[in-house]
Formats: sequence, structure tokens, C-alpha cells
Amino acid sequence: MSDPIVIAPYDPKWVVRFEEECERILDAFSDLRAQIEHIGSTAVPGLAAKPIIDILIMVYTAEDAIRAITPLVRLGYTCYGEAEIPGRIYFDRRAYEPCHLHLYVQGNPAIERHLLFRDYLRAHPDARDAYAELKRGLAEKFRNDRPTYTEAKTEFVRDIEARAREERANGRL
Repeated sequence: MSDPIVIAPYDPKWVVRFEEECERILDAFSDLRAQIEHIGSTAVPGLAAKPIIDILIMVYTAEDAIRAITPLVRLGYTCYGEAEIPGRIYFDRRAYEPCHLHLYVQGNPAIERHLLFRDYLRAHPDARDAYAELKRGLAEKFRNDRPTYTEAKTEFVRDIEARAREERANGRL
């Protein structure tokens, strides 16, 4: 059984934690070029979330992705390989200030999906609030079942991604 799902009120410290972790990661990469983005619910001001910082790391080649693993493990992250999502290398750190890292090679379509979802929720407080309400209800219903909790959010997430693509195509996002 996994840890219970807890949805916390938005905390502005999440942005600070992301910035600090981003700096640590970039310092650890030394000569490895990467772009780093704060994703997930903690990246959306005002959105209630599980208090875990999600970080997207984009590197430019598959070789760079392999080279990134050792520095991240040295920072205290555990590498889980693709963890059921082809094209992603997944890491987490649970010991302190929990973080999840999602490492992709440039061009992976998941990068766009993560950024569109984040940006749409940032631009639409009504969608942000609806997502918070959905997450609270699902966390209560599936408190100890993360896979089902995550799956139950999928329809909402895909709908927001479609809206975001439409807005971007029309120059509104």
C-alpha cells in the first residue's frame, strides 16, 4: 500500500523549492545542457496539490539522457527507468523535500502535454479550481490507491490538454 494521498492548499514556497532544486540539478550537470521546467500542480499558483515538486528535465539527445542519470542519483534521487511511460526516465526523492523528476529527450510529445496543461491552468482560474475540487474528491475516495487516483483524473487532464491546444492554435495561449 502506498502513502495516503494528501492534497494541501497552495503554498508559494513550492516555487522557491523548485528554483532551489533546479539550481542544484543544473550545477550537478556541469557540462550537460538541459532545460528545466516546473510542472504539475505545484507549478500552478493557487492550485491545491500533493506537496511534491514535479520537475521536467529536457535534454537534447538520448546520450545526454543517459549521462544525466548519475548526477541525479548523486543528488539523492532514485532512478526507476521508464516506469511504464515510454520515452521518460523517472526519478524520485523521498528522503526530504519530495520531488519527482521526469527526464525527456527534446521532441517527446509528453513535454508539450505537460507544459500545455500547466499553462492552461495558470491562465484559467476556473479550470484550476475545478481541477482542485476533482483532486480533493478523488483523494478522499482513493486515499490509498495512487494508480486509481491518477487514472480517475485522466479524462479531465485530456480535456484541458485539448482546450490548451485549441487556444494555442488560435494564438490565445
